[in-house]
Amino acid sequence: MKSNSLSPARYLPFGDTALVVEFGNVISLEINAKVIALSEAVQKAEIEGVEEFVPTYRSLLVRYNPLKTSYEQLVFCIKDIEKVLKEPSAQVKGRRITIPVVYGNRYGPDLAYVAQFHRLSEEQVIKLHSDREYRVYMIGFVAGFPYLGKVPDEIATPRLETPRLRVPAGSVGIAEKQTGIYPCEAPGGWQIIGRTPINLFNLLQQPPALLKSGDIVKFKPIPEKDSKQQKNHAR
Repeated sequence: MKSNSLSPARYLPFGDTALVVEFGNVISLEINAKVIALSEAVQKAEIEGVEEFVPTYRSLLVRYNPLKTSYEQLVFCIKDIEKVLKEPSAQVKGRRITIPVVYGNRYGPDLAYVAQFHRLSEEQVIKLHSDREYRVYMIGFVAGFPYLGKVPDEIATPRLETPRLRVPAGSVGIAEKQTGIYPCEAPGGWQIIGRTPINLFNLLQQPPALLKSGDIVKFKPIPEKDSKQQKNHAR
């Protein structure tokens, strides 16, 4: 039986100013690589009328100006680009970025709960979380918020039953098998285990978001006293 991850791409209208190219119905590195590769290729093609790209875990949303192009014309163009990406040489090469994190205490109010939930020590949770490299699958929720995966099964933890009204900027959280970083203060229900001093989103910079889909993130535990020195020095 053929895997869902290998199914042909589906082209679907999204209102009258956008289309969705869907590559599958599961979360996988293979599918996400196709999404990112297509997004980058379509941007480079500079198709007239295309205004915005929103890559997700398993699909690409393309917004366009209906006065400059049509849904049918856009599907035709993108299908031609997609055919080239099916070649083995089409690969996604993301940047590797280290994000310093102060874990626990007031910076990670849910670290103790995550440890208790899995019958681990807080130190074990920190080690499991920071030992792994994470792929940026998509940016969303709020501007610059990276969805990273997957965390080790040993620390995968459900969201809070009641979301917080305010989560501080830089907060690093876990939700099921995902981990993520709040680029700004926002409501949210992720289990907050730490905080980074790095600014993930700055409108005065281009691009404003530090991370993009396809990047690889590694968390680095740091003591609280080093957090001010580490600010804006992600690499």
